[in-house]
Amino acid sequence: MLHEFRVLRMRLVQILKVSLPILSLMLAGPAAAQPRDTTRSPASANIPSNDTMIPPGTILPVRLRTAISSQKCKSGQLIVGRTAQNVPLPNGSKIRAGTKIEGQIIGVTPGGPSSGPQLSIRFDKVYTQGKTISVKTSLRAIAGFMAVQEAGVPEESPGEGTPYDWLPTTQIGGDSVYGLWGPVMSAEDSSQVVGKSTYDGVLARPRAKQGSQCRGGAEGNDNPQAMWVFSTDACGVYGIEHLNITHAGRTMPVGTIVLVSEAPILKLRNGDGLLLRVNAVSHD
Repeated sequence: MLHEFRVLRMRLVQILKVSLPILSLMLAGPAAAQPRDTTRSPASANIPSNDTMIPPGTILPVRLRTAISSQKCKSGQLIVGRTAQNVPLPNGSKIRAGTKIEGQIIGVTPGGPSSGPQLSIRFDKVYTQGKTISVKTSLRAIAGFMAVQEAGVPEESPGEGTPYDWLPTTQIGGDSVYGLWGPVMSAEDSSQVVGKSTYDGVLARPRAKQGSQCRGGAEGNDNPQAMWVFSTDACGVYGIEHLNITHAGRTMPVGTIVLVSEAPILKLRNGDGLLLRVNAVSHD
């Protein structure tokens, strides 16, 4: 029996000596081929195949990173924001959260005895993966930084054994989010699922708000959009007193957003949230 065991062991050793080099070559084959894949443009993973545009109708959730005061700002001054959530694109790629969105102040009109200060701004550049993409955007909704922060606070304290991420929260505009990866329910009908939660925001199809000019799907783009902390029908101003959107940028002049304040000074703060939407070619 011992002799047979030794013979079997010798045969196994011989088999391994022959098979191991072959196995190593098989494993090395794909690894050797892998560097050839890196010749692809790194931007192809994050922007459309036509990397000079973002599809019209795409919503860009933006956290403002420039504080603005009508007392101090000037025409031509740059303003900067960052995308607050990964933005999905139709071909399965995305614009990553944290992508720089740049714009400028077009005009400033100080307040007078019968009117408040007016500010005209434009967000027209997206910087992603070393590329600059020109866009024309309109403003669907804007919210103060406190409203943005409160949207991420659960409505109730966690119970014993309940993960914090599972607790429900309320979006700006009233939609309810039932935990991380959970459903998003309409503010008007708590039984209607209107989207889903992700780790950095909400994915949902925008809905038209009754009595407002905000549309649902636009420019033929009916894909789920990155709504971040905003409800699917969020439209207008939230949490910034005395501020009004008098021109959203959808009509001529396309891309120019006009804000007017009923207060003596118009202020936007670092951390305010905006829902921008990419426009198509200029139209009335």
